Amino acid sequence: MKILITGGAGFIGSHLADFLISKKHEVVAVDNLLLGRKENIIHLADNKNFKFIKEDLMNINELKEIFQENDFDVVFHLAANSDIQNSAKNPQIDLNNTFMTTWNTLECCRLFNVNKFIFASSSAIYGDVQEKLTENFGPLFPISYYGAGKLASEGFISAYAYMNDIQAWIIRFPNVVGERATHGVIHDFIKKLRNNPNELEILGDGKQKKPYLYVKDLIEAMFFVYQKTKYRFNCYNVGVEDQTAVSEIAKIVCEEMGLRNVRLNYTGGNIGWKGDVPQFKYNLDKIHQLGWKAKYSSTEAVRIAVRRILGK
Repeated sequence: MKILITGGAGFIGSHLADFLISKKHEVVAVDNLLLGRKENIIHLADNKNFKFIKEDLMNINELKEIFQENDFDVVFHLAANSDIQNSAKNPQIDLNNTFMTTWNTLECCRLFNVNKFIFASSSAIYGDVQEKLTENFGPLFPISYYGAGKLASEGFISAYAYMNDIQAWIIRFPNVVGERATHGVIHDFIKKLRNNPNELEILGDGKQKKPYLYVKDLIEAMFFVYQKTKYRFNCYNVGVEDQTAVSEIAKIVCEEMGLRNVRLNYTGGNIGWKGDVPQFKYNLDKIHQLGWKAKYSSTEAVRIAVRRILGK
């Protein structure tokens, strides 16, 4: 297949490119390099089945040219503002980079008859909910602009799928960790400890507890769901059964960096920032019944990610 990956130089997109190339597919990666990095895909530069295009999906005329010049079979739409904390001060970041990028990509699929669309959604669409989250849970009240952008995107994907005979897959990610990450709690802790190995600031009370999924498990899950489901509209939570507390992540990072007696300074409160969901847990029955389970638990994923980021 010839596959478009939006956000293809990003943390997750570059891993997806690696996976698809290994399966002998032809990949076109589009990225504006705002969060993506060329070094994530430099090893693919000489591969005849890989092409990188630096372009912003907000430039719809240029995006139309990309679609016109390529006969795409499938679109994996991963481009978005993935730094939720950053957009808290500027809602337009998610309006443009999370929602409008989706609308522009869908419109190009409609205009150029691309009828397979896989979307990277998020647990953030559910909002701050204490109960186990199922795919049909609702109504949904996201509390971050990022979550709102993803939920609005899901609504338009559903409408485009129905109106234009597009087959769509919605994959709702948990917290994803691994090498090439550009932000997130592990990335932040390592950066802070490299600057000052004697103390570590932890946002909130450290009791925030979420499921963390290793990036390579996520990539396999995305492609597995795409291959195994054939409905017009398919929606799946992807994740792990266990959760890892922020204080436990801090402990793992210190251990893997060989640091002892690090002073932990908590900013207080049960959230790291406004819009942060302190705890959530997926119901994974649907994807487990389909036949997929993660190789690594949440805490195993965290430790592997720390080691990979440190170059171990």
